[in-house]
Amino acid sequence: MNFDFITLLEKYLLNTCDAPGTKKVHLGEDLKSILSEAPGKCVPYAVIEGAVRSVKETLNSQFVENCKGVIQRLTLQEHKMVWNRTTHLWNDCSKIIHQRTNTVPFDLVPHEDGVDVAVRVLKPLDSVDLGLETVYEKFHPSIQSFTDVIGHYISGERPKGIQETEEMLKVGATLTGVGELVLDNNSVRLQPPKQGMQYYLSSQDFDSLLQRQESSVRLWKVLALVFGFATCATLFFILRKQYLQRQERLRLKQMQEEFQEHEAQLLSRAKPEDRESLKSACVVCLSSFKSCVFLECGHVCSCTECYRALPEPKKCPICRQAITRVIPLYNS
Repeated sequence: MNFDFITLLEKYLLNTCDAPGTKKVHLGEDLKSILSEAPGKCVPYAVIEGAVRSVKETLNSQFVENCKGVIQRLTLQEHKMVWNRTTHLWNDCSKIIHQRTNTVPFDLVPHEDGVDVAVRVLKPLDSVDLGLETVYEKFHPSIQSFTDVIGHYISGERPKGIQETEEMLKVGATLTGVGELVLDNNSVRLQPPKQGMQYYLSSQDFDSLLQRQESSVRLWKVLALVFGFATCATLFFILRKQYLQRQERLRLKQMQEEFQEHEAQLLSRAKPEDRESLKSACVVCLSSFKSCVFLECGHVCSCTECYRALPEPKKCPICRQAITRVIPLYNS
């Protein structure tokens, strides 16, 4: 495999290539010369593919013989069952109780011999996708006595055991690095990019890494559309409810004004001896006397027959508040 270099969104590369977008350029000995011609001797976002080579010393696996690498991660993870008081079920739960990562300086070099070019990888632990390979994994089940089992059922936690894992970035493994490529004092460095862009060190090739990112972007687009539609639908229902409530308040206000106007007209047309009886008349039928007190609003506006004829749920004809109970009114 050749030593490959891909510039992403670089103006100088787009000017030298016919097709827009990401371009893959085969490089070897020309890497330093191309970087020296770039603005600031730097490519802000680039992809490098090569083999891992240690600079000085290497890390030896604690469990596998003749396994050497440049990054070693040892993890102890606790597995247990936790009682869910809501669903009344035992759920699997895991927690990392110890993790240690060891690193040594390393370069990315071509797979072919005779090409004197290397890229020093800086801050590998800052990468989003660190391409480590699991070289050892063992599960140590917990040994429990009868008393421990009873105590675990009472406490709601049942330990299952400890999983021991060793991951390594082996010497000679193929690694794809995505970050800022810089030429400094005749040495090439790959380091975390600026301006909030992500830093990758992946065991996948560039095409696989790109497909995975595109799948993630499509998923986020679908989720954005779904949540956007849900937000619009919720906002529509809230606004519709507010509109209907406002229309209902306007209708009730208009009915109340019409009733007051109609009552005033009746009082103005009635004889002086009939005005007192009209004031005490039921607002619904205007023939019987008011004989009910509606609670909780306290309005006295209806006779017993008209109250019984009100539709369910019964509401006050004046304020449209729900009627919780009725108290008979007796005129002396």
